[in-house]
Amino acid sequence: MVSKIIIIIIIIFQNFIFSSTKAETWIRAAYYWHEQKEFPISNINSSLFTHLICGFANIDPTSYELSFSQSDRKHFSTFTETVKKKNPSVTTLLSVGKNAYDSTLSSMVSNSSSRTSFIDSSIEEARHYGFQGLDFWWDFPTTSEDMDNIDLLFKQWRQAITVEATNSTKTKLILTAMVNYFPKVGPQNYPVDSIQKYLDWVHVRHGAYFLPNYWTNFTATPTALYNPNSTVNSTDYGIRLWIDAGLSPKKMVLTLPYYGYAWTLKNPNENGIGAPANGQAQASGLTYKEIKNYIDLHKAKVTFDATYVVNYLTMGTSWIAFDDVEAIQSKVSYAKEKGLLGYYVWQVSYDDNNWELSKTAAQGGHAIIFPPPEDNRNGQKKQPYRLLVIVLPIIAAVILLLGFVIYIYYRWMRKNKSKVQESRNQVNIATAAAAGDFSGNAPTLALYSLAYIEEATNRFSRENKLGEGGYGPVYKGVLQDGQEVAVKKLSKTSTQGFEDGKRVSILYGENDHLSLLEYAYELWKDGKGMEFMDPSLDDTYSPCRLIRCLHIALLCVQEMPIDRPSMLEVSWMLRNEATNLLIPKKPDLSKQTDHEVVPKESSTSNSEIRSDIDTTVSDLEAR
Repeated sequence: MVSKIIIIIIIIFQNFIFSSTKAETWIRAAYYWHEQKEFPISNINSSLFTHLICGFANIDPTSYELSFSQSDRKHFSTFTETVKKKNPSVTTLLSVGKNAYDSTLSSMVSNSSSRTSFIDSSIEEARHYGFQGLDFWWDFPTTSEDMDNIDLLFKQWRQAITVEATNSTKTKLILTAMVNYFPKVGPQNYPVDSIQKYLDWVHVRHGAYFLPNYWTNFTATPTALYNPNSTVNSTDYGIRLWIDAGLSPKKMVLTLPYYGYAWTLKNPNENGIGAPANGQAQASGLTYKEIKNYIDLHKAKVTFDATYVVNYLTMGTSWIAFDDVEAIQSKVSYAKEKGLLGYYVWQVSYDDNNWELSKTAAQGGHAIIFPPPEDNRNGQKKQPYRLLVIVLPIIAAVILLLGFVIYIYYRWMRKNKSKVQESRNQVNIATAAAAGDFSGNAPTLALYSLAYIEEATNRFSRENKLGEGGYGPVYKGVLQDGQEVAVKKLSKTSTQGFEDGKRVSILYGENDHLSLLEYAYELWKDGKGMEFMDPSLDDTYSPCRLIRCLHIALLCVQEMPIDRPSMLEVSWMLRNEATNLLIPKKPDLSKQTDHEVVPKESSTSNSEIRSDIDTTVSDLEAR
């Protein structure tokens, strides 16, 4: 026993040492776009980053090889040498694809020969200009064929990189990609397994969740980490979806946006998030450098909203949402708490002249993660290693003690359980006789003794009581196999009896869908929504109309009020059939919960219209 304890303690401390070593691989990356000519490469403070990504190389639409103009070649050829002067250990990557047409990218990935031309050219150019890795950027791979071909591209690319490194005896090139904020583009899913296996990591961008435009009538948060008024419009939602899809957190790098957006307020005195607005301001998209200059010039007051994890400022009727120091600190802390590989900056030239955001991010953030508010430590920074050295031995001792107690308790329970189970089996053999077919095709029914039912309902305890009607009370029961059942205890005045019980059991046994909502949802999810419709309904001239009505109806009966559209949104959805709809979860009255479900033969998108109202009560609005 003592030897086992010693082995466990050694393993725990080995894990601690290993985790300390892994902390050194924390990614602090930044994109640099060479078209921002007012910000030369030599201005980059590369000491604040571990990786710098230079973009973007073009792709020849005929040969599918990387192509460069004369000025581009001069730019890419000096990038690595220039940034390594300030930080010799910085790693540089060449990003390709963003400037290419979607049709060119789609054609390139569609067959093996064109992929080979692209891959060989990318490796050759990266080595030629001194880059240590490659980054792939494709904004909108919108078809299932595109996603399947990206899967093949990543596999073929990784194999080529491995072979090239072996033949040249050089360090293997890093391979990364830019991906959407959740694991799909429109209705098409990213090849998560391929990303997990063949890429070193992916840069998960935020979704630009709310942007100002001419028809926007309220202020919002374009880059919110959390969103209490929406289940989907937040970076945290996207990260959780990627993890649920099977991608390891250690394969993800979080985005830090160095920019913001401006709205025009209707009333300067109403200036919080969600305040009435008259659409976008004259200069809507602003870099952090421009916002900081505006703050210094007008002495504007900046507010940090810990619920959304975003900053905003108000000056007259101008309202700007952006990420300042507090938001950057919290997002870096969030990335560490979630176990992500690091963060990346879009883009490096947007920081102010003092590199305030980049310095803040490089310092590691604060131990303030929102929500929950109880994690707030009054802005004090964590000292993780010192704290772990103190706490870890205590935790190890407590775990060992609990393990010993649980082991003793488990052995004691097994002895007693075997005795109880033996007596239960004798009762069940004597009392749980199978019933006949009752002159029908119903499934076999079983009879249970009163003692068995009393045990299942905790002797008809008040805690198990579900309700009471004219025929008697109904109790919740848990059978020995874990199945939950409802048990009706007939009153003395009840006219129901054995035959009535048989009929009810037979009827329920034949119908899996006791809820009409669940039946409708299951048909919609399986792409059989038209089977739910009355055949007399005419759907000739608009084949999607009935299915769309069913889709909207399911959204209207979601469990959480915030997931249900307002009547104004419902009207808008019905009148605009081209608009993509949210994917409904299983209705509240269903017997099981549901996860992310995409209906068969349906089209969904991450674009949506969401109400800022957190109830289902409709507001009247003038037309």
